Amino acid sequence: MKKTTLLFILLTVISVQSQTDTRIYNIVEEISAQRLEKDISALAGFGTRHTLSDTVSNIRGIGAARRWVKSQFDKISQDCSNCLEVFFQKNFVEKGSNNRIVHDVWVINVVAIQRGTKYPNRYIIMSGDIDSRVSDPNNFTSDAPGANDNASGLAGTIEAARVLSQYKFENSIVYVGLSGEEQGLFGGKGLAEYAKKNGWDIIGVLNNDMIGNIEGIDGVIDNRTFRVFSEPVPPAETEKERNMRRFYGGEIDGISRQLARYIYKTTQKYMPEMNPMMVYRLDRFGRGGHHRPFNDLGFAGVRIMEAHENYNRQHQDIRTENGIQYGDVIEGVHFNYVKKLTAVNAINLASIAWAPPAPIEVLIGGIVEPSVKLKWSQPSDNKDILGYKIYWRDTTSPTWDHSRFVGNVKEFTLEGIVIDNYLFGVSAIGKNGYESIVTFPSGIIR
Repeated sequence: MKKTTLLFILLTVISVQSQTDTRIYNIVEEISAQRLEKDISALAGFGTRHTLSDTVSNIRGIGAARRWVKSQFDKISQDCSNCLEVFFQKNFVEKGSNNRIVHDVWVINVVAIQRGTKYPNRYIIMSGDIDSRVSDPNNFTSDAPGANDNASGLAGTIEAARVLSQYKFENSIVYVGLSGEEQGLFGGKGLAEYAKKNGWDIIGVLNNDMIGNIEGIDGVIDNRTFRVFSEPVPPAETEKERNMRRFYGGEIDGISRQLARYIYKTTQKYMPEMNPMMVYRLDRFGRGGHHRPFNDLGFAGVRIMEAHENYNRQHQDIRTENGIQYGDVIEGVHFNYVKKLTAVNAINLASIAWAPPAPIEVLIGGIVEPSVKLKWSQPSDNKDILGYKIYWRDTTSPTWDHSRFVGNVKEFTLEGIVIDNYLFGVSAIGKNGYESIVTFPSGIIR
C-alpha cells in the first residue's frame, strides 16, 4: 500500500510539473490591442488628468477621467454578473503638504476587487496611474494627454480586469487606478494605508507605469524587453533582521525581490518571446513610483515598465523645438507592446491568484554540516496543497536555478549540499499545479 501511495504521488508530481495550464495561454490571447488603443485614446482625450485639475467637467480633467475609469470597471462587473466590487477610495491632501500641492485636493483612487473564492482577504494588486502632467508639475490647466505616462498602465489594468473577470480565483485580485502619483505618490500612500487599516493580506503589488514606448531616447527600438524594478529588502525591517542578514545572507532576498523572480519565471514559461529584465533597484535612479508607498508599509511590490524610455515624451509641454517633437501624445504609444506587457501582468495575476498561500516561518540549519535542513509552516490547513518545493541558487545568481519537490512535508534535509555556498527558499504547490511565491528563510535551526 505504501509503495502504491508513493508511486501515485510521484506520478502526480511528474504530471503537475510537466504540464502547463492552457488557460494561461488563453489569457494571453484574450488581451486586445484594439481595446487598449481605444482606452488609451479615451484617457488621453480628457486633455489633462493632472491631480489638481478640473473635477466638475464631464469631458476634461481628473474628475471626468476617474468617473470614466469607474464606469469601465462597472461595465466589466455587469458583464461578469457583478463579480467586481467597485468603489472610490479617497484621501484629503492639504495645500502645502509639499511644493506640488498648491491647493487643497481630494486624491481619489478607483478600486475594483475581484473577490477570491477561498482566500478573499489575500490580495494580488495591479495598478496604473490616472494622473498626468506637463513640464511644470504645478501646471494643472495645460494639455497633458499622458498617453504613455500613464494611460498605458491604466488601460492595461482595465484590460486585465476585462479578461480575468471571466475566471474564478482562490485569491482576490485588485485592479486600481491610482491618483496623485505626479504630485508625490499620494494615491498609493492612501490605498496602502487603507489596506493596512482594513487588514488586507497583500501578496504583492504590480505597479504598471509606462508600458507603451518601444523607441528609447538612446535610439534603441525594442518591443520585447521590459523591466521589473524591486527593492532588495523591506525598509521597515528590524535591527535583528539586519543583523541576521549580515551573518546569514539575504541582502537581495526581500519579499519584493521574490515577487520579481516569480514574474521573471512565469513570463519565461508562458511568454518565452518576452525578455524580462530584473533591475535590482527600488525604481529608476533617484526616481519613484506608486509601488513605493506599499513597500514603505512592508508590502511586496514591484514596478513593471518599458525597457527603453523616451524622455522627450515624458513630463513635457507639447511643442516642437529644433525639429524635435515633445509631449506624451498618442503617437508615441505602441499598442501591441502594451498588449504584451498587459499579458505579462495578467498571467502573473492569474498564476498567483490560483496558487496556495506561501509557506511561512521558514527556518534553515546546517552550519558546519554536509547537508542543509529546512523547516516551515503553512498559514492554514490546506487540503489542496500537493506539496512543497525547495529552491537553491549560487549566492551570485539573480534567479532560483535549482529545485527539488519534496512532497507534502514540513521539513526536509538536502543531503550533500553545503549551506555556505548557496541561498535557499521554499514554495508551496497546489494540486492544480500552481505555485506560490518563494519564501526566504527568516530564522535559524540550532
